[in-house]
Amino acid sequence: MTQEPFLFPVEPLHASASTPKEVVKHITPSPLTPEHDAGIEDVYNWFLDQKNYKERFAQVFRKSIDEVLDGQRTGRYDLYIKKGEGRVEKTEKTYLGTKVEIVARVEFDLGYGHTMDYSINDHQVDAKFTMGSTWTIPKEAMGHICLLMRANDQNGTFQVGLIRISEENLNSGRNGDKKRTVSAAARREIKWIIENGDLPENLLLNLKREDPKKVESIFRASEGYKGSGNGGQLRTNELFRQMTGRLVDRTTVLTVATQHDGPKRARDARNHLRPEGIIVLGHRKPAPKIAKDLNLPIPKNGFWVSARIARVSEDDSRPTTMIDGIRYGIWKNGDEPNEAPVIKEVI
Repeated sequence: MTQEPFLFPVEPLHASASTPKEVVKHITPSPLTPEHDAGIEDVYNWFLDQKNYKERFAQVFRKSIDEVLDGQRTGRYDLYIKKGEGRVEKTEKTYLGTKVEIVARVEFDLGYGHTMDYSINDHQVDAKFTMGSTWTIPKEAMGHICLLMRANDQNGTFQVGLIRISEENLNSGRNGDKKRTVSAAARREIKWIIENGDLPENLLLNLKREDPKKVESIFRASEGYKGSGNGGQLRTNELFRQMTGRLVDRTTVLTVATQHDGPKRARDARNHLRPEGIIVLGHRKPAPKIAKDLNLPIPKNGFWVSARIARVSEDDSRPTTMIDGIRYGIWKNGDEPNEAPVIKEVI
């Protein structure tokens, strides 16, 4: 399904004899020059000059998708569910294009355009986003540069590129809004800013693909719960049981807990899981060192990693760490069950 920002219809501005020369560049589409498009080169080079532009675009898409899913309130994590519980409505998917446009503007401090969405390096640039294979283009964008953005949360990829819209690079068919799609031939001519980007992981969506039963067990952990609240702590505990050895991000915790203070559920999970020998490590010392010693992913701020550990001897071959003078390693079959130690983090 193609997504693009909602645009209020705007009549294109035209230069007149009285229009100042310095303004004409802003309101008149540049001539089409297939061999060399100076405008596209200007915009392309502007983005490449931005610090960490790849990582920042990756966060633009991750933040936008997560905000539309709104996991903290809805428990949703999958954009691609069309029917039934957890589905994302068509109108929400359409809004995703607008959200990407807004978050990208803020992230890169892009100016507002006069006729298009952005003003970048003195060029009018329209923002177009899709979850599908191509982009839909309104007639107002004819002759202008488009910043084409695409993200796929299922395979964790994204792309960002530039194209100048012309009759030649659009398909002839029109949708109900009289918009046309970028042709397959034109897609091969896109000037890629990022052709093969890695989207930050959607942990629950990936787990659903790898082992659906684990996701089900996490969200069903509070079934039949009769206490106060909504069982967010029980679901968070199960999340860390099922996800040992993997980084768990804040958005995932919020989605599972569906409570205002999801991170507190992660901190409280330490006490709930200690009798099972499971530790939950955050970003504060000494947790990162313990994670490193045990060959676990090292959590930074906003991330946690859990592990079931066991007391081991000095001659044990597995990676070990010392906690309160006792040596621990990752639990394996045959180890004696034990309670996990209290890890006092430095605040």
